[in-house]
Amino acid sequence: MAAENPESSDSLKGFGALVKLFRTRKGLTQEQLDPLVGYSPQAVASIEQSRRFPQRDFIAAAEEVLEATGVLAEAGMHLSRQPGLAQWFRHWAGLEERALNLWVYECRVVPGLLQSEGYARAAFESRVPALSDEQIENQIVARLERQQLLRDRPSAGYSFIIEEGIFHRHTGGAEVSRGLIDHVLSAIALRNVEVQVMPQRRETHAGLDGPMQLLETPDNQWLSYNEGQRGGHLISDSKEVGVMLQRYAKMRSQALTPEDSLSLLKRLRGEL
Repeated sequence: MAAENPESSDSLKGFGALVKLFRTRKGLTQEQLDPLVGYSPQAVASIEQSRRFPQRDFIAAAEEVLEATGVLAEAGMHLSRQPGLAQWFRHWAGLEERALNLWVYECRVVPGLLQSEGYARAAFESRVPALSDEQIENQIVARLERQQLLRDRPSAGYSFIIEEGIFHRHTGGAEVSRGLIDHVLSAIALRNVEVQVMPQRRETHAGLDGPMQLLETPDNQWLSYNEGQRGGHLISDSKEVGVMLQRYAKMRSQALTPEDSLSLLKRLRGEL
């Protein structure tokens, strides 16, 4: 994928500078701040240097520990451009945060919104050319942060169709695969998340042209996003998006029902 370690944004630089300012004013080193916020000194340093996107728990803890009088909390609300998100994906990620509905079909990897930390790590460690440790950590943090959407926006609908073969690949090994399925099962337990598995044996398949993502904006416009080896392509043309919607609707009828998909995943989990 392109832009593996995108440059930091002004908002991230500003937030990092504020953390350093309040930490210094409090008379704390990064090592002393570590146990107070539950982050390692290396992580604190990465945040202060705008190389890592701070998660919500860090912002809340730093706000309280450093007695920032609401400054860090306010700055945290305006952060953008996560270092772990490829530059060409950021616009779509922003649309995801406001979508009324998000539909995803994937035939290559488990969708990022459903990946366990172990699976994400195995996927990033498989990249060619190889990523640095820092790049891998940045991307894992960004991926897990995005997954809060499923829980933070219970009124939004999330539908995923995933090829069965992806679960049989055992990316990362048996232990990672067990953790992955457990992670997917926990997402399925959410009322606003629906997962369907496309069986390996299927004589007709409406998704043979490849993976797709679709979302409905707050003003009820549907958009599509297709991702390839080195970039992504946003589609807003209503006729083109209409074709994608038809294909996704057809695949919903071709995939296993949500109930049968749940049973299959539990069986695959038991076989590991």
